[in-house]
Amino acid sequence: MRNWHPVLQALLATLFTWGMTAIGAAAALAPWRLSRRLLDGMLGFAAGVMIAASYWSLLAPAIEMSAEMGWPSWFPPAVGFLLGGACLRLADAFLPHLHLGFPLAEAEGVHTSWRRTTLLILAITLHNIPEGLAVGVAFGAVAAGMPAATFAGAVALAIGIGLQNLPEGTAVSMPLRREGVSRFRSFWYGQLSGTVEPLAGVAGAALVLVARPLLPFALAFAAGAMIFVVVEEVVPEAERGGNTDFATMGTMLGFTVMMMLDVALG
Repeated sequence: MRNWHPVLQALLATLFTWGMTAIGAAAALAPWRLSRRLLDGMLGFAAGVMIAASYWSLLAPAIEMSAEMGWPSWFPPAVGFLLGGACLRLADAFLPHLHLGFPLAEAEGVHTSWRRTTLLILAITLHNIPEGLAVGVAFGAVAAGMPAATFAGAVALAIGIGLQNLPEGTAVSMPLRREGVSRFRSFWYGQLSGTVEPLAGVAGAALVLVARPLLPFALAFAAGAMIFVVVEEVVPEAERGGNTDFATMGTMLGFTVMMMLDVALG
């Protein structure tokens, strides 16, 4: 796989992360239902992985690449990071969607008559885009020959995103199940939220291959978008059930696991 085309590498890596989403969503097929406390802990774990990945796999290489390319080392990471958050905020403002656990009256984006289930799926799909983009940009950076980017580091990022997609898939499918959606449809909608990751991954890898000077900006952009998702949705949702301490410990565990993966492999 190391010698394959980076777009193909990104596609395979994000197909893996999509598959992990599907495995997590398969919890809806089980005859039992997970407790809200466990779901909150799993969401906390996902948040921790995303925070750690944003720095070790994205921002730190962006800082290093900026210096190598003659930029002030702080400039591309700062600009890219803020742009990533701003783009997600714009998408939040215009795309109709509904965050998990919120009543239909609190749907965001332009007004629409779409069903609650559709709005829930759109929310998670929107927030999966940065994850696929991050993996794609990471493999594209390796192909661009930047010393700060390593194949092992890109693989570690894909593994980390896959690990956090497990609880994310469960966190989508189980609430749908609680709302009366059938087991199969809950699973189907849960895995469907991850289908955008291969598309974003391929786009990210292709972009940095044709525009190498954008690499540090693109890495930081993905980091900013991921942090926006964590702060705007994942952490608040993990704490809505009142299991704050358990969710926080999940975040600490997820951060540690991703840090270990990146340092050990990257």
